Amino acid sequence: MSVPTSLESETQADPPGKREKASSGFKQLLYALRKDPRWWCGLILLLFILIAIFAPILSPYSPTIYNPTHTAQGPSGAHLLGTDELGRDQLSRIFYGTRISLSVAAITILLGGVCGTILGVLAAYNKGWVDQVITMLVDALLAFPSLVLALALVTALGPSMINLVIALAVVRIPIYARIARGQTLQIAAQDYVTAARVSGTRTWKILARHIIPNIFSPLLVQATLSISFAILDESVLSFLGLGVQPPTPEWGAMVSEAQPFLRTDPWMMLGPALTIVIVLISLNLFGDAIRDHLDPRTSTRRLERL
Repeated sequence: MSVPTSLESETQADPPGKREKASSGFKQLLYALRKDPRWWCGLILLLFILIAIFAPILSPYSPTIYNPTHTAQGPSGAHLLGTDELGRDQLSRIFYGTRISLSVAAITILLGGVCGTILGVLAAYNKGWVDQVITMLVDALLAFPSLVLALALVTALGPSMINLVIALAVVRIPIYARIARGQTLQIAAQDYVTAARVSGTRTWKILARHIIPNIFSPLLVQATLSISFAILDESVLSFLGLGVQPPTPEWGAMVSEAQPFLRTDPWMMLGPALTIVIVLISLNLFGDAIRDHLDPRTSTRRLERL
């Protein structure tokens, strides 16, 4: 058996920089989990995502079938969160409502984020009249409060889930457009982008290789924080009867249906209302943790404390 020489051993071993980088990343993860409890909110969000995926399996009853013999019953062994005025199990409706609320919020952020990023990158990279037109459109949309603009759009289009998604996506476009434009202006001024442009690299390659990857982090942070606002806006519009239509279960609509029974049967509103509060708080805390983690200044201070 041949014994490897010292040169071969050094070649096969991991380079020192790689070991130090892996050790540093592991220390950051341990420090984040130990010192920053906001990261544990991700487990709560994961739980709600699993509930949304497996709602048909986890729900003990149908969320839409009326049951006149079990109307407005309080929490019990058969119905852990009670029933509503039509005898429908509240826990089952919350489970299915999780699927609706998270789906609407995710699609809204995806559409608004993609469209806003495209507009912002085009405005910053092309400049000239393209930048002026896009900036004017973005400023015009930002002149209205997001909820008021979404309310006007849904009212004009008509109450439905598709129109709700369209309205909420349009409201989110200006936010991502401004972030993408500002970040693109900074990246486009870097020397490596100028060198790629002078060397004759095609525009789409510059955008794909240099611009988009470098502006992804702030857009990801904004998306994480915007999901909570999308859920809140969707719940408010459904509460007003302009979002998801009955008998489809949705958190805001459930709160609206339980409003007349607040004094006599408060459990009907307590379940969906607390669900909204828990999800919004978890999303905000988790989004703040991601923002601090991706901030270079915060990461530097965290490494100094290790």
